Amino acid sequence: MRLTLRGVVAPSLLLLLAAAPPAGQPPQTRKDDARDTVQGVEIADPYRWLEDQSSPETRAWIDAQNAYTRSILDTLPGRDALAKRLSELLKTDATGMPAERHGRYFFSRRRADKDLPILYVRQGLHGADEVLVDPLPLSADHTTSVGVADISEDGALAAYTIRQGGEDEVTVKFLEVDGRRELPDALPRARYSGFGLTGDKSAIYYSKQTAEGPRVFRHRMGADVSTDVKLFGDGYGPEKIIGVGLSDDRRYLQVVVSHGSAAVQTEVYFQDLARGGPITTVVNDVKARFFPSIAGDRMFLQTNWEAPNGRVFAADLKAPERKNWKVVVPESKAAIQDTAVAGDRLFVRYLEDVVPKVRIFDADGGSRGEIAMGEIGSLGNVNGDWGKNEAFFAFQSFVEPQTIYRYDVKTGAREVWARQDVPIESGRYQVEQVRYASKDGTRIPMFLVHRKDLKRDASHPAFLTGYGGFTLSQTPGFSATAALWVEHGGVYALANLRGGGEFGEAWHKAGMLDKKQNVFDDFIGAAEWLIAQGYTTKERLAISGGSNGGLLVGAALTQRPDLFSAVVCSYPLLDMVRYHKFLVAGYWVPEYGSSDDPNQFGYILRYSPYHHVKPGTSYPAVLFITGDSDTRVAPLHARKMTALLQADSADQAERPILLYYDTKAGHSRGFNTPVAKQLEDLTAQMMFVFWQLGMLEAAPARRAA
Repeated sequence: MRLTLRGVVAPSLLLLLAAAPPAGQPPQTRKDDARDTVQGVEIADPYRWLEDQSSPETRAWIDAQNAYTRSILDTLPGRDALAKRLSELLKTDATGMPAERHGRYFFSRRRADKDLPILYVRQGLHGADEVLVDPLPLSADHTTSVGVADISEDGALAAYTIRQGGEDEVTVKFLEVDGRRELPDALPRARYSGFGLTGDKSAIYYSKQTAEGPRVFRHRMGADVSTDVKLFGDGYGPEKIIGVGLSDDRRYLQVVVSHGSAAVQTEVYFQDLARGGPITTVVNDVKARFFPSIAGDRMFLQTNWEAPNGRVFAADLKAPERKNWKVVVPESKAAIQDTAVAGDRLFVRYLEDVVPKVRIFDADGGSRGEIAMGEIGSLGNVNGDWGKNEAFFAFQSFVEPQTIYRYDVKTGAREVWARQDVPIESGRYQVEQVRYASKDGTRIPMFLVHRKDLKRDASHPAFLTGYGGFTLSQTPGFSATAALWVEHGGVYALANLRGGGEFGEAWHKAGMLDKKQNVFDDFIGAAEWLIAQGYTTKERLAISGGSNGGLLVGAALTQRPDLFSAVVCSYPLLDMVRYHKFLVAGYWVPEYGSSDDPNQFGYILRYSPYHHVKPGTSYPAVLFITGDSDTRVAPLHARKMTALLQADSADQAERPILLYYDTKAGHSRGFNTPVAKQLEDLTAQMMFVFWQLGMLEAAPARRAA
């Protein structure tokens, strides 16, 4: 009998069945007696010392954990075949959304044979691609990436970012497009939130996070950065976020203050740079979100103010007082996700029962048609300029790679501008939308992708993921993980949990603060439904989530350890009693609450995963993923939880607790992460899950695409 893994012939059945972990125990981790009394409750924290990322003891512990993880994952059979197939899925031409400036098109593209995206410029829509900035020579290990900050209106000056590893902080440099001459100006490494080059290229506006909080500055080109003028932000603390930008015609400066991520309140201001004068308030006294888009002398305001599903106002910038606002797009049953302006039109992206479409309006709210793809997937934001006739948007689904379209605003015609060519037989697979009941009876949508001929005989491995927070809506996007999974006969599931924005602000509020447990119940309900409907069994069910999704799977594994066999927990929040004390976590207090508040401490403690690990429990196998350069979610969460589960989890000979810790990795992984690194990381993750779900024995060969 000859067995295959992704088309590679395995030597024997016995070799493939030899997938048990090698002998050995996880590294011993010292416990200390750290304790806190929080709101009158004494809380032990035996691994507090692991919060110190730079201490020699912590560094030695990280090295030992990585060695232990490698000793297991690197010895599993079939790794080369799995890596080969993932390489085929990942190493393809991939193009980012273009920005047009004075007939030039600026965009990022990662060639199939390159490790990182390169910044390109194209003269004219069908001109030749010319390299603008190549990041590959900037670091030997390709962990330094570049991105566009802004391009001048005439397309002659580019401001671009340089990012080390995956950290959120960047430096900013300036390049004359003609002649590729670097200017001496540079903005130092910081966490920035928006840029805007002036029309005459004499200055750039930017917002950055300082020790006191976010501040808006103007840098005069050619001047020392120490002389940059602070324009706005005094009085705002580090828990606020201030974004800036300039209107398409570079006349207006736009300032948005967010009261945390997925803010319960935003403030909007603008300044007329042509006339000078002060920064003018549009709205700063309403507890709601406002997202502005300037079009000529109008500002369109997408908001959830007295409209949980969203609506859009128009404000005249010559008379911006609220009494003069006019509703141009009223609230509807569909939830507004985004608003953009291009070609004298307003493009409003909706989710209607979690199916995307873009409705088009004129400046006064008259209907001008829509963009719809006619299939389940993700329809991205529309990009364009108010005074120009073209716009761009992208569509993708689980097994349909991204296609970027150029859209003619006047005629409605669309043409393909770039398509990612991935070797996958998309026609063999089916994407469907189902619904199930959560614990309290709420009907939760979920997307599934699997082979069209799949039978519900409880024989299939299932991979369940979700997010459930910060108004972020989850729709089907192309994923090498999903593609690999369904090729191996699996079911890939994405649940639309409360806390997201799929059904507007009411859906969000139902999964935040004291309602956060609803999110975990929704996710657990998804797992139970997949089993009850005969898609899989708990022995063949894996769950995965990152960031807020890491909190999600952390809560799921501590609340229902009997329901899953494997857990991939990436860049997670897990110690919710102390999370707000580290890095930028103050942004998230409006979403989660804080243990400093006696009214919020109780519900936080009830679900905080780090505080609900029970000694002797048979937990699923867990792979924690994090890294030193995560400057958003502190890696200490994964370190502490790894130590705690390794100490308390039973059956680790079969269900190990592993830490995959990258000393150069950051929170944001994907397009700007080196492909070689993506391949290494995803191979490790999928080997772990395939092993735990018994998928290494008899993987089918892939037919030629």
